[in-house]
Amino acid sequence: MTFNDVVEVIKSLSIAEKQKIQLLLKQYIREERRDEIYDNFKLAQVEQQEGELKFSSNINELRQMIEE
Repeated sequence: MTFNDVVEVIKSLSIAEKQKIQLLLKQYIREERRDEIYDNFKLAQVEQQEGELKFSSNINELRQMIEE
């Protein structure tokens, strides 16, 4: 089934069914985003343990780090 097929099926649903799909999609997106944040957190922990993270409160140093 293609994306366009899914869109067409959704268009044929009742408003209540569309609202349920909307709620489900919001939940799925929230869960995926939460997982992504957790994965990034775990990666940052590993980088910190390996001494790969750099910190600074100096704005010029931060800009230089971003450009690297």
